[in-house]
Amino acid sequence: MVDLMRIGFRFPRELPASQAAPLALKAEQLGLDEFWVVEDCFWAGGIATAGAALAVTESITVGIGVLPAVARNAALTAMELGALAELYPGRFVAGLGHGPRSWMQQIGELPPSQLTALEEILVAVRRLLAGEEVTVTGEQVNLDQVRLVFPPAAVPPILAGVRGPKSLALSGRVADGTILAEPVTPEYLTFARQAIGAANHRLVSYNWLAVDADRDRARERVRGEVAAMLSPNLAPHLRPLPFGAELLSIIDSVKDQAELAARLRPEWLDELAICGPVDRCAARVRELHAAGSESVILLPVPTETIDPQLAAAAEVAAVARG
Repeated sequence: MVDLMRIGFRFPRELPASQAAPLALKAEQLGLDEFWVVEDCFWAGGIATAGAALAVTESITVGIGVLPAVARNAALTAMELGALAELYPGRFVAGLGHGPRSWMQQIGELPPSQLTALEEILVAVRRLLAGEEVTVTGEQVNLDQVRLVFPPAAVPPILAGVRGPKSLALSGRVADGTILAEPVTPEYLTFARQAIGAANHRLVSYNWLAVDADRDRARERVRGEVAAMLSPNLAPHLRPLPFGAELLSIIDSVKDQAELAARLRPEWLDELAICGPVDRCAARVRELHAAGSESVILLPVPTETIDPQLAAAAEVAAVARG
């Protein structure tokens, strides 16, 4: 078990970037430890959104989880991340990931090997942020005597946003930590830690949140989001679960998302999201922390009003800390 438990909130991509700063400030005022933004194609850019959140806050950590690594040159990525780290030392963390194949094809940036590309970029970005001069000729990264003029004094942690065993092992080799996308269970955390195989490696976990005194109503609030994210690609998340094989079989057999949602059992939703009364949600946060997640990040249901969900996340955090 990691000693430090940090609890945060993820800014939904469905909201415009202009709402990130006021929500980050409110998250800080409510006592949350972290505020995370995403960079999904073709919503708002993650670097600018994170900068806006950092600019109006004083103590909360702001994370980007994750940037599609191949969408930018490694040197330019290091310049951008280094600038945020210099401006807001000790409060910024960034994640880099493969990016979904369909999106990377859509923008003409799908590499021959996503594993090789991510590894080369992670290594180059971390070396540049550390102030090194980097010369490398690779499949994805080609740099000739590149050194940042303003490397940050407080080098930000660079995490990998990955899910499968090969990518998790890569993260253990070359990243400061790993961002695990939703759904994250204690069983998946155990699998991920074993695949990563590295000590002093930070784990950040994402999960949908629905706080409601009526447990059945809470489950229904997350049912659609859970169904929307389930696909065969999530097999690494699901196989360790007692019902994983059955759920994967259902995913393969249903005709559409509506049928999948209807077939999700209530007890499965309890495992695939953080839902129910405050005490139950707080207990789940503690379970995830005990399984190895240093940062437990709570995701609001995007179709619902954001402010009450932020307040609910803060209440869960307060109860989880005791």
